[in-house]
Amino acid sequence: MNQVAASSASGILERLANAFPFWVAGACGLALVWPELFTWFKGPMIVGGLAVVMLGMGMTLAPTDFARVASRPSAVIAGFVAQFTIMPTAGWSIATLFDLPTPFAVGLILVACCPGGTASNVVSYIARADVALSVTMTTCSTLAAVVLTPLLTSMLAGHLVEVDTLGLFRDTLQVVIAPVAIGVALARCAPATVARVLPIAPLVSVLAIALICGSIIGQSAAAVWESGFRLLAAIVLLHATGFGVGYAFACVFRFSPIVARTVSIETGMQNSGLGVVLAKRNFASEPLTAVPGAISALVHSVLGSLLAALWRLWPPRG
Repeated sequence: MNQVAASSASGILERLANAFPFWVAGACGLALVWPELFTWFKGPMIVGGLAVVMLGMGMTLAPTDFARVASRPSAVIAGFVAQFTIMPTAGWSIATLFDLPTPFAVGLILVACCPGGTASNVVSYIARADVALSVTMTTCSTLAAVVLTPLLTSMLAGHLVEVDTLGLFRDTLQVVIAPVAIGVALARCAPATVARVLPIAPLVSVLAIALICGSIIGQSAAAVWESGFRLLAAIVLLHATGFGVGYAFACVFRFSPIVARTVSIETGMQNSGLGVVLAKRNFASEPLTAVPGAISALVHSVLGSLLAALWRLWPPRG
């Protein structure tokens, strides 16, 4: 009976976590009309919230996950190259095309230069893609982001505003690598404790991201209303480009449909929460820089979920 109850509770928690787009959409929508509901969650709490998300991701990983890189290097390399070429290029091009105000342009470029988001692993599962490959790609891009996110942001947005590359590097190290490393260590040294925590960890991560996005939208609600369609359209185009070009990129190199789906999802879904935190910490004089990241979390979750539902109806060949 206890096992049945535990299984039922685990299923409920999983369904709540899989409703990620609805949590983020609800938080952002409420923040636009009732900012005070979320604006209390700010400063160190935002950084701590992202650290909790990355810690949860770390607890799901093991040394064997990193060994997968050696077993399928071509697919991982393809996803890695797509992540850090397609999205940064698209971010800069779209910001220029839409002639976004400087804070929004810098924020969009910063999000485009971030690694893949952990929500991509859930979307890969729903889309019948390769979840193991998705986790490996997310891990590799997250580790590489310590160097590549600051470097690419400086290269593409440096002409718009002064970019503290060293500060971005330091903060990425603190909010990504340290929590992930602690999570991996906990999974190895305290597996029984981690096993008890893991069922609720995805929902906690989802709620943390929803609070972060709600806080950023709430603090900049007036600017979001004013920017209206142009900023939203730019962010939708950014992620749609990632999904579409990522899939085409994998097909050009004759990867299987399963791998192509995985590369598409990894390219189109960014770690927008990281983009928000980096914007808040490194562009404090321009708080609007964090707004594209908050909206991005909603947009890529909705687009990714819709794409996953569509692909689930057409199982890939092979």
